[in-house]
Amino acid sequence: MPPDTRRPIRELPDELISQIAAGEVVERPASVVRELVDNALDAGATQVTLRLLAGGVRLISVEDDGAGIPAGELPIALKRHATSKIGNLADLESVGTMGFRGEALAAINSIADCALLSRAAGQSSAYFLDGRTGELKPAARAAGTTVEVKELFFSVPARRKFLKTDATEQAHCVEAVRRHALARPDVGFAIWAEGRLVEQWRACGSDDAARTRRLGDVLGSDFIAQSVAVDYRAGAVRVSGRAGIPDAARARADQQFCYVNGRFVRDKVLTHAARSAYEDVLHGQRQPVYALYVEIDPARVDVNVHPTKIEVRFRDSREVHQAVRHAVENALAAPRAAAAALAAAPAVAPGSAATEYESNRPLAQTPWEQPAIDFAANQNHRVSDFEALWPPAAQSGSPAAVGRFGGTDTGIGLSNTVRAEPVEASSRAQDSTLPPRQVQDEPGSGPTAADTLPAGDWPLGRALAQLQGIYILSENTQGLVIVDMHAAHERIVYERLKTQMDSAAIASQPLLIPATFAATAHEVATAEAHTDTLRMLGLEITPFSPKTLAVRAVPTSLAQGDAVELARSVLAELAQHDASTMIQRAQNELLSTMACHGAVRANRRLTVDEMNALLRQMERTERSDQCNHGRPTWRQVTIRELDSLFLRGR
Repeated sequence: MPPDTRRPIRELPDELISQIAAGEVVERPASVVRELVDNALDAGATQVTLRLLAGGVRLISVEDDGAGIPAGELPIALKRHATSKIGNLADLESVGTMGFRGEALAAINSIADCALLSRAAGQSSAYFLDGRTGELKPAARAAGTTVEVKELFFSVPARRKFLKTDATEQAHCVEAVRRHALARPDVGFAIWAEGRLVEQWRACGSDDAARTRRLGDVLGSDFIAQSVAVDYRAGAVRVSGRAGIPDAARARADQQFCYVNGRFVRDKVLTHAARSAYEDVLHGQRQPVYALYVEIDPARVDVNVHPTKIEVRFRDSREVHQAVRHAVENALAAPRAAAAALAAAPAVAPGSAATEYESNRPLAQTPWEQPAIDFAANQNHRVSDFEALWPPAAQSGSPAAVGRFGGTDTGIGLSNTVRAEPVEASSRAQDSTLPPRQVQDEPGSGPTAADTLPAGDWPLGRALAQLQGIYILSENTQGLVIVDMHAAHERIVYERLKTQMDSAAIASQPLLIPATFAATAHEVATAEAHTDTLRMLGLEITPFSPKTLAVRAVPTSLAQGDAVELARSVLAELAQHDASTMIQRAQNELLSTMACHGAVRANRRLTVDEMNALLRQMERTERSDQCNHGRPTWRQVTIRELDSLFLRGR
């Protein structure tokens, strides 16, 4: 800049400072709504009402029934950095309120026509404060506070040009309230736009059941029906909420809600942890749905990271990452067939076979242990020779052969070693129209122990037939079950391989010649800062020069892969999320390939015994509802759906 045009250094006026702050805090009308609702919740409100005109540009009014603001403090409330929520550094390091900076009202007042109407507990009347003039006068109102914001961005008209249509801005405002409503089921919310009631959610309590009801009210009943409960505690971190089943995944990530101590956040650590939990069960690029609530000591999380308070920083990111990941994984692991059967049992007429389900425990509560693979059985077996991978099954008639949930069945080779359930001789005799091939494929007519097993123990039902050598048709108390036999068996084999892999620590194999690569300064710093974490993952990465890293050891199971590419991927995840699942993903890809080759192939004819054995294994194998690639392994067609297809009852 030429010397003659140089401007002197001077202090900025207070109003300009507030307008600059407003540029960070107030992006659009939804930002104002979020800040005002934060203040209402901090005041202890049990009912919050939002009124909008022109998408919030002409009017934003937030009413609450909270503690209110005393008359003497109303003028101070509109000043910069004025707040009652923190008073010293100790308060800042353990913030327990939604707001704390004390700059929102001042910033909003600098770019809009703002007014406060409040009545504190014990006051004889309410008081009205005009933000432009500073005039304070008595008014009529019940206990609580009303904040009115008119003509947003009137003092900075250039900002209005960046706003979208009124309908779009209104949608963003409604979304801001929805996020608060999901976190606070004990508070009622109402949204009015242009004089019409747009949304309303009534207060329903503060326990987990109330939260579930609020999730159903806000996100719809389908979200509850297609999700599983999450409740996990690891040390000082508790994760609760609901995680959507893989079938409910969407093309967009528009139903992913993460809360930290009741505050909605967008955090890379939480998002990566949740996505990692879905890796084994999600198909393609689909996005999972979930609402997760993380409870942690406020001193272990920093909320003073971003002006909008939507980002946080954890003191121990790895701890939180592992807790969220394990919480979602455990919730998704239990097969859903038993839960679906239990849920449908009360709707069946009393005295039917379905009533047997009522006395059974859900499958997720039944302890069992997946056995390790017996590689010593046949040293020269092929990967496709899946019958050689497990020890022989128990003798026919034993609990393991029958396939009860509490048994010790070691698995199926889809051979004659398992006698699950033959077709009853009486039914075969009655149906003389069966082709000779079908009669020949059926097992002997003598009754077995499987015939005495109550139907309630079979959520996936009794096998009826095989369709085109691909699908298994089974009958349960709800109707017809269709099973993709290759996908189902692939998951069973895959889970057994993972069980064996997880039972031992990650073994590391030193490289004869270290693999060196040119690294950025960021990668070098990450390798030096996460030495212990890399060692736990079976990796040894050390600086070779100021701009070069050397990979000296890799996990034994990945010794044949690209060591440099593996190291780069792990370092990238560690730098971004403070945790890495790259090693586990690479190992799982190898195991998935082995399981795919080892699973039963299409067009293989199975006996009824073998089909029933496969169904029993599915009922007790984790994540058996999806194959290794995320596709569903079975579908339920209810009697009602079948009646609808054939117009019965119309």
